[in-house]
Amino acid sequence: MAEPEETGRVLRAYAEAWLASDLEAVIGSYHDDIELHYMGTSPLAGTHVGRDAAFVALSQASLRTTRKLVTVEDVLVGDSLGALIAVEDLGNPPRRVRRVLLYRVQEDKLRECWLFDEDQRFVDDLWSKEG
Repeated sequence: MAEPEETGRVLRAYAEAWLASDLEAVIGSYHDDIELHYMGTSPLAGTHVGRDAAFVALSQASLRTTRKLVTVEDVLVGDSLGALIAVEDLGNPPRRVRRVLLYRVQEDKLRECWLFDEDQRFVDDLWSKEG
């Protein structure tokens, strides 16, 4: 388990890369064995294990809907987990959605992520469309 200082440092660097649209740095933040846990009932819901599977899931999400990161409102750090509070414009026309990404850090990388959306039904509808 990462110390809070390590978790904070990794999450802040990840947030900066995401805000800068630096895909190489974003993917480089992932542990080789990352697990993405997407909530909901869309075809993308479930657990995606490994960096390649994570990249496929992220790519599919982007293909299925227009999305743009507006801001990272906050970086939260606890004793064992950290979180980003992100705001994205999703869909066309865009709708602003707040998202909570909960992370576990291991070996200076994002090892596990749980994605919670403010309006899960809306996201499920977007992610259920073929890209």
